[in-house]
Amino acid sequence: MKIQPSTQTPTPVNLNKDHAQNIEVVPQEITDDLFVRAPLDPNKNEEIAAPSVSFWREALQRLLKNKGAVISAVVLLIISLIAIIGPSFNEFSYRDQNIVHTNLPPKVPGLEWLGFDGKDSKGIDQYAERNITTNYWFGTDEFGRDLWTRVWKGTQISLYIALVAAFLDLIIGVIYGGLSAFYGGRTDTVMQRIIEVLIGIPNLVIIIMFILILEPGITSIILAMVITGWVGMARVVRGQVLQLKGQEFVLASRTLGASNGRLIWKHLFPNVMGPIIVTVMFTIPTAIFFEAFLSFIGLGLQAPLASLGVLIEDGYKAMRFFTYKLFFPAVIISATMICFNLLGDGLRDALDPKMRK
Repeated sequence: MKIQPSTQTPTPVNLNKDHAQNIEVVPQEITDDLFVRAPLDPNKNEEIAAPSVSFWREALQRLLKNKGAVISAVVLLIISLIAIIGPSFNEFSYRDQNIVHTNLPPKVPGLEWLGFDGKDSKGIDQYAERNITTNYWFGTDEFGRDLWTRVWKGTQISLYIALVAAFLDLIIGVIYGGLSAFYGGRTDTVMQRIIEVLIGIPNLVIIIMFILILEPGITSIILAMVITGWVGMARVVRGQVLQLKGQEFVLASRTLGASNGRLIWKHLFPNVMGPIIVTVMFTIPTAIFFEAFLSFIGLGLQAPLASLGVLIEDGYKAMRFFTYKLFFPAVIISATMICFNLLGDGLRDALDPKMRK
């Protein structure tokens, strides 16, 4: 017995089990008129047709829309390149001394209209007065050393100290904070008490201790920065891991038998990369300022080594009569710190999911 589809409303029929077993139901043919198209909002055409993008690509797109961050990145790239190749633009070394060429004003052929004419505050051309044919683009210091070479060599050293200190803070802070939050319990309690002890030690005391043990120099400054500098990174990573390790995707991975190493490197670590990058970008200018501060008060690098802090300290002493000695290193360190902070702000906004439109 077969039941054919009908356009009329079927009459309810009571059938017992024997009759129901002998009935073969023929499915109704599916035609286009059985479907109704959903209304489409024209304003959402681009949203629907747009290809899917990854989190990092979308963050890069948001970063490129931030003009301040892009300009800052370009300026930092230019400063870094000149710091690397700038000292080789002339034949002078940042250590070379020439008593005959002391305190010469900046002189650049073709840029005399900008003040690079080799004249002092009294309008006297010091180069013609001393029969000097060599041009010093940033002038010279009290020992006749070329300031162009010293400024860019100092920028190179300052960036090196800041980058190494930030890298060590990154490694130590991420490992320490990640393990503390991941294992939790007593492990987290003990590790956080250690951090609290380190925070209570003043940085200046640590610096003086390292200077007494080691010679003042790059190594002692980096070690002094790293001793307590990683604490901020560790706290940021700990907070992020504590927030993530209880979420569903981590619990599902653990249920499926994932090891602790896989949970950390495949699930937790990629999800905390955003805050880590932002924290590093703010750590670098802090390290640059800290090095300059130590050199300015005499606890950092010592002459004839050059850093931005050393050059600012030298220029500060002669600021009233030879302003250019302070002007160039001050402009470079200010531009570097401002650009790092603007780029850090841009990265923070770009990596924040709440900023998505």
